[in-house]
Amino acid sequence: MEKSIVYYTKNITPESLIKIYEKLGVNLTGKVGVKVSTGERGSKGYLKSDLIAPLVKKLNGTIIECNTAYPGARTNTKEHLEVVKEHGFTSFADVDIMDANGEFKIPVTNGKHLKYDIVGEGLKNYDSMLNLAHGKGHMMGGFGANLKNQSIGVASRNGKAYIHSCGQTDDPDKCWQVQYEQKDFIESMAEAAKAVADYFKENNKQIVYITIMNYLSVDCDCDANQTEPVMEDLGIIASIDPVANDQAFIDLVWNSKDKGAKKLQERVDRQVGRHITKYAESLGLGSTNYELVCIDE
Repeated sequence: MEKSIVYYTKNITPESLIKIYEKLGVNLTGKVGVKVSTGERGSKGYLKSDLIAPLVKKLNGTIIECNTAYPGARTNTKEHLEVVKEHGFTSFADVDIMDANGEFKIPVTNGKHLKYDIVGEGLKNYDSMLNLAHGKGHMMGGFGANLKNQSIGVASRNGKAYIHSCGQTDDPDKCWQVQYEQKDFIESMAEAAKAVADYFKENNKQIVYITIMNYLSVDCDCDANQTEPVMEDLGIIASIDPVANDQAFIDLVWNSKDKGAKKLQERVDRQVGRHITKYAESLGLGSTNYELVCIDE
């Protein structure tokens, strides 16, 4: 099997972010959506404007997000936009809460758990997407990077409930009460990420994937009480293959000599997090077989 290419830089700067994007050799055209997590009010690890603004401006990109299913400051568009402003995103780009004006369903093929994915209505407006993830731990998913950013992240509020409940309900008030196996939730995220990739491909639209591996907390940016980083920053990875990129993130965490890496590894494995890349690969979303190409001189 041919290996996917994952580019890597240990430098986390606006310049290195632009450099690694350019290394992909893909020109994102038309109206470009830049999918980031805007971060819950109180979180500290979300991607900061001084780091990502130059690349977003270069692409003339719009920051795209959807409202959250869990109770917090981002469950509705009005409050979400206040947090977005507080976190500096409106200082350099337009911001589109994609489910502010509705949602639509896209097909899930060969899914064991989801019949469809429910995404923000605004997704229709974009010709290409930069999936710009922050790699870190996650209370429910074990870790979050490109696959989570494309599944839970692109899903509407109701869509998030549908993924979190493994296809049992799209009601955000009910999804936290349903019973499911953890492995099924991990697989549901992979199915939703594949649905978004298929939707873009079928409409001749491009997605590229970048993960910034800084502020490596065991908690996600969606956690208002996000804990401090447990290990040193790892750098930035980029690929046109989301499975390879997530696998590279996991491997970098596992291969790290940092003593704190064990805490992140334990968080990932407690939630069966590593299963997502293998299952996504089985769906045809990408490959866990990759070559890491360092772009540092």
